[in-house]
Amino acid sequence: SSLINQLDKVKNPRVKAALEKNLEILNLCQELVTVEKNLPLEFKLEEFQIGQPKEEELIKIYQELEFHSLLKETIRERKKELTQDYKVIFKEEELKKLIPLIKASGCLAIDTETDSPSPTRARLVGLSLAWQPGQAYYLPLGHNYLGAPPQIPLNKAASLLREILTDPQIKKIGQNIKYDLIVLRRSGFELAGLDKDTMVLSYLLEPNWGKHSLEKLATHYLHQAPISYQEIAGKGKQAKTMNKIAIEKVASYACQDAVLALQLAEILWPKVVEANLETLYQEIELPLIEVLADMEMWGVKVDAQQLAEISAELEEAMQRLEKKIFSLCGLTFNLNSPQQLSRVLFEIMGLPPSRKTKVTRGYSTGTAVLEELAKKYPIARDILEYRQLAKMKNSYAEALPKLINPHTGRIHTSYNQTVAATGRLSSSDPNLQNIPIRGEWGQRFRKAFVPEPGHLFLSADYSQIELRVLAHLSRDPALIKVFQDERDIHTETANRVFTTNLLDKAEQRRRAKIINFSIIYGASAFSLARELGTTPGEAQKFIDLYFQQYPEVKNFLHNSIQQAEKQGYVQTLFGRKRPVPELKHKNPQIRQAGERIALNTPIQGTAADLIKKAMINIWREIKKRNLRSKMILQVHDELVFEVPDSEVEVMAQLVKEKMENVFPLVVPLRVHLAWGINWAETK
Repeated sequence: SSLINQLDKVKNPRVKAALEKNLEILNLCQELVTVEKNLPLEFKLEEFQIGQPKEEELIKIYQELEFHSLLKETIRERKKELTQDYKVIFKEEELKKLIPLIKASGCLAIDTETDSPSPTRARLVGLSLAWQPGQAYYLPLGHNYLGAPPQIPLNKAASLLREILTDPQIKKIGQNIKYDLIVLRRSGFELAGLDKDTMVLSYLLEPNWGKHSLEKLATHYLHQAPISYQEIAGKGKQAKTMNKIAIEKVASYACQDAVLALQLAEILWPKVVEANLETLYQEIELPLIEVLADMEMWGVKVDAQQLAEISAELEEAMQRLEKKIFSLCGLTFNLNSPQQLSRVLFEIMGLPPSRKTKVTRGYSTGTAVLEELAKKYPIARDILEYRQLAKMKNSYAEALPKLINPHTGRIHTSYNQTVAATGRLSSSDPNLQNIPIRGEWGQRFRKAFVPEPGHLFLSADYSQIELRVLAHLSRDPALIKVFQDERDIHTETANRVFTTNLLDKAEQRRRAKIINFSIIYGASAFSLARELGTTPGEAQKFIDLYFQQYPEVKNFLHNSIQQAEKQGYVQTLFGRKRPVPELKHKNPQIRQAGERIALNTPIQGTAADLIKKAMINIWREIKKRNLRSKMILQVHDELVFEVPDSEVEVMAQLVKEKMENVFPLVVPLRVHLAWGINWAETK
C-alpha cells in the first residue's frame, strides 16, 4: 500500500513503469492477501478438536481412491482392538461337549494347520473349528516340540469328530477347503457336506484378482488385518513348521482363520446370489472341489529312469548346439547371459539390433527379437533351440523326479480353481498342463508318464470344442451345418477362404486352422500375418473372406464387444462373469486387449465350464458304479484316466457318453478316445 502511494519516489524507470501499468492487479493482490479480522464466527472452538475417525467411512474412501498405505494403516490399528474368544481343546471330554453344539448350529467352519504347503505331503498338526461369530476352538493333534503338552491321539480325534464331519446336514465352510479335505482324508478324517469355500466364492465375484488369499479377503470385505503366517512361523532360515511352534501361539492364528472363513461366507454368499452366480457355484465349482481333491491325491506315475535318460540326452544336444553357436560367432561366452549374448550378436557380429532393455540398456535378446532374426540368421535359430532345450531340461527332465512323492511314488500336482479369469483350471507344483507335446522331445516326455501295471491310459480329447461353442453362441447357420454334417471345420474353412490352388491341401488346412482360432482370439491382420508368414493386407483379405462365409460369427463378435462396453463384463453360457475394465482405458493398446478378452472369454470360458461339468459327471458315475478307474489329469480340453485292464470297455463307453452329452448345444460335441501304455501312445 505504501509503495503504491509513493510511486514518485521509485527511481528505476523500468520498475516504476511496470508498477503504474499494473496498479489494478496490485490492488487486487493486496485485497487477496489481507486477513479479514471482523468476520462473524458462529461456532465454538471446542468443535475443532480432533475426534475419533469414522473408520468404516474412511476405509470405504481409501478403497475407492486406492490409498493402499492408509488403508493398511487403518486396518492395522483396528486389529489391536479386536477381541476374540479362542479355546484350546486338550481332553477328549472337552471335545465331546462340542459335538451337540456343532450339530445344533448346522454349520461348521474348519481350518487345518500342517507342516507343509503341499496337501499330499503335509502332516496334520491341528484343526480349528468355528460355528458362531468371534468364537473358535483349536484341537492340537501333532505338536511335537520339546515340552509340548499331551494331545488327543489322531485316531481318537477322528473317531470323535466322525459324527459331525461326515454329516452332510452340517454345512462345512472353509478357505481353500480342497487343501483341508486332502489333509484330513490322508489323516483318517472323512469330510462331507462341503458348502461354502470363500476362496472360490471370491473368485466368482472377482475373477480378475488373480489371488484370493484370506488376508486379501479379510482386508477387502471385513476391513480386518489377520495374523499372518510369517508372524507365527517366522521368515527365511528362522521359519519353523507349525508342529514346532507353541500350541497357544498357533491356536490364535488357526482359530482366527476359521472365524474369518465363517464371517466371509456370510458376506460373500449374498453377493454371489445377487450376481446370479449361485447356480454356477452349486452345480460346477462346488462339486468340482471333491473331483480335484481326488485327482490330486491319486497323482500320476512317472518313470524316473526315463527322465534321467532324457536329461542326459538334452545335455548332449545342448553341448552340440553350444559348439555350433561358438563356431558361428568365432568365440566362446556364457550363452545364458543376456548381456554377453547381446554384445556378441549386435556389437561383435553386427546383427541388426532391436529395442534396448530398460534394465541394462543393452539390446534385447528376448524370444521375439531372436525369432525375427532367425528368419535371416542361422545363429538366432540355434540360440532359440538351445533355450528351448535348456528349459525342458531344467523345468521337466530334472525337476519332475524331485517332485515324486516318496510315499506314493507318484507326482501330485495342484489344480488351481481360482486363478484363470476365463474359468479354466491351471496346474502347479508341477505344472502338468505345460508338459511339452509336439516334436520328438514332447513324445519322449509324455512317454515317461506311465500307468500302474495291469492298467492303461485313456485319453479323452474334445474335438474343436471352442469352435463348436462359437457355432452355438453365434448361431451361424453355415458354421452349425459344418458340425452337424460331421465335416472337418479346418478343411471347410480352407475351401471357403483360399480361392486359389497355389498351396497343397494339407498346407491350406494348416493355415485355415490358424485363421479359425485367430478369429476366436480377436487377432488383428498384423498378428495373423505374422502367424501365416504373409502380409497384413493378405491376412485382412482372409479375415474378410471368413466373415463373408460366416456372417453371424462377425455379428456375434461385434455384439460381444458392444455388450461388454455397455455392462462392463462378459459372461459364459453358464453365467460365469468376467469384468473387462480395459475397455474404458485411455490407452488404445489396452483397449484392444480388452476387446480380445471380450471376444475370447465367452468362448473359452464356456468350453472350460463344459469340461468341468463333464469331469463332475464322470467322477460321479465312477463312484456310483464302484469302478477302480481314476481320472488323473486335466489338460484344458483333454482328460486322462488310469484304467484297469478289466474296465477298458466300460470306461470307453462311460467317458465318451458323459463328455459328448454334457450339455445340449445346437451342434454335436465330439470326443476323441485313445489308449496307451504311456501318455505318448494316446496321441
